Amino acid sequence: MPALIEEGRAKVNLTLRVIGRRADGYHDLESVVAFADCADRLTLEPGGELKLATTGPLAAACGEMSDNLVFKAAKLLAEAVPGLKLGAFALDKVLPVAAGIGGGSADAAAALRLLARLNNLSLDDPRLQKVALATGADVPVCLFSRACDMTGVGEQLLPLALPSMPCVMVNPRVPVATKDVFKELGLRNGELLVGATSVLDAPAWPEEGGSIADWVDVLETVANDLEAPALRIEPVIGEVLEALRDSAGVKLARMSGSGATCFAIYGAPTEAHAAAERIRRDHPGWWVHAGTLS
Repeated sequence: MPALIEEGRAKVNLTLRVIGRRADGYHDLESVVAFADCADRLTLEPGGELKLATTGPLAAACGEMSDNLVFKAAKLLAEAVPGLKLGAFALDKVLPVAAGIGGGSADAAAALRLLARLNNLSLDDPRLQKVALATGADVPVCLFSRACDMTGVGEQLLPLALPSMPCVMVNPRVPVATKDVFKELGLRNGELLVGATSVLDAPAWPEEGGSIADWVDVLETVANDLEAPALRIEPVIGEVLEALRDSAGVKLARMSGSGATCFAIYGAPTEAHAAAERIRRDHPGWWVHAGTLS
């Protein structure tokens, strides 16, 4: 059987509200999630025992293979599905790690899609859904890799009709651990940040056919609650945001996820590419991608 290939597209949190911290320690969130046109590539050679090799410009940042989410997802699915066919994975790593864009989660989701194809499983298979959430909070949304409103701890997904939006994504090549950002946020178990009234007053997202301007108008009303604690941990995030907000044609700029990657939305691809070129020139050590979110 020929090798199977999937892409792990970068996830971008256009908004991120922390509703509160549950009694079990997990945080309830509400986030509008989009996906970018930059991605890791995962290949599966069917047959034999489970293996993983990494290549690409950021392969060295992947850490121990045993800790990789591709491995974790495959092992959990093998436990959930008796007789699951496995094989050798090869990961071409181009997305920054610990960057707030779900790189590891996207890779794990790509692994689950590959194993689903190999074993004739539907992506709606409850076992696949359960394994995705057990692997990581961002894996369920990355499994489908489509724009949605994500709530709960990541398991509740409402598809959204997002237009293709020109964007620039910038990471200062400084890893930020999600657990450290939530620790800095400092919520106690059972503490709420958003009351019932605030949930009821949440904005209505534009319907299908909504323009970039329509979306930006609504997105501006909901921030990323993790931006302030992440800034306290890594002040360089403020420099990234300043570089994006100073660029010509920018409509909206903020941090994605728990950082340190930040993004900006533009009205036209030419504006996004011009901004990216300027930022690359001024900050040659940063990771910069110009493309689209959808």
